[in-house]
Amino acid sequence: MHEDLGSSIVAKTQRAKVYHASDSTINRAWFTSYHEYQDHLQFLEDLVAQHPNNSEIVTSGKSYQGNDISAIHIYGNDGGGVMPAVVFHGTVHSREWITTMSSSTITARNLEAKPFVDKYDFHLYPVVNPDGFIHTQTSDRLWRKNRQSTTLATCPGRDINRNWPYKWDTPDGSSTDPCDVLFRGETEGDTSETQVLTTALHKVERQQGLKLYIDWHSYSQVLMTPYGYNCSYVAEGNDEMRLIARGAAEAMTSVYGTNYTSGTICQVLYEASDNSIDYATDIVGGDYAFGVEVRDLGDHGFVLPPEQILPTCREAFEGVKYLLRNLR
Repeated sequence: MHEDLGSSIVAKTQRAKVYHASDSTINRAWFTSYHEYQDHLQFLEDLVAQHPNNSEIVTSGKSYQGNDISAIHIYGNDGGGVMPAVVFHGTVHSREWITTMSSSTITARNLEAKPFVDKYDFHLYPVVNPDGFIHTQTSDRLWRKNRQSTTLATCPGRDINRNWPYKWDTPDGSSTDPCDVLFRGETEGDTSETQVLTTALHKVERQQGLKLYIDWHSYSQVLMTPYGYNCSYVAEGNDEMRLIARGAAEAMTSVYGTNYTSGTICQVLYEASDNSIDYATDIVGGDYAFGVEVRDLGDHGFVLPPEQILPTCREAFEGVKYLLRNLR
């Protein structure tokens, strides 16, 4: 697999034409190919232009290389900042392009789902690791981390999802080696991206309460509950979250028969310390926190073909609808 795979994929699927959200409905063409970072930002701008009374762009801060970390804020007739918050993070790991697209369809569909937007405020971040995402499209398709410098010039980057300031020094579940894809950083929370995201989560919790947090990933087809840092522990309220996760997995499976399962992070994947889901649960105090790993099971892995974008997005939206309908 050549290093410039990312740029060749984007060149073949997107550069000949820049897609925008349509004037009245979601532009299906958007979901037939992968897109560059700036086009994702434009897509959000187009959605806001269509729904100026119920949405806005919020830029929470800058990445290490100075790119915007932006969300679309979607709200109902009561106005923004009033109802309990739902926060989604996409493209934490830069090679997981399908999570960027899943966030896009959920964003667009929520604008058409009035019962949801009148009940919750949505803060949806399609790309929280823009530096790494851009790098996958120009240099190394399978790059995972951000692009922050380390003590080794030949090994840049930290795994943003092993850098959250909670259980950071747990012996297993992350790496102290800058060359490892699981490198947790030199100190807890020392990535620009983690600092931006933790600040934004705490702000939402203070102002309106964090009802639901989802961290989107690929691949494994599984819905996960806390915790990742220890396989023997489960979060308070885990029985309820486990049942809801199982129901959401079944809802996703029902769309095309794609098999989705559920369980705690540590039990269904592996030990993963310093992650955002554990942080949102125990430090921020969110009511519900899940990790979702969308398609596939490894046939294509991180390089999911464009023809699977729309089916994956439909599955993701069914899972989200189930979750939103069953929160207390």
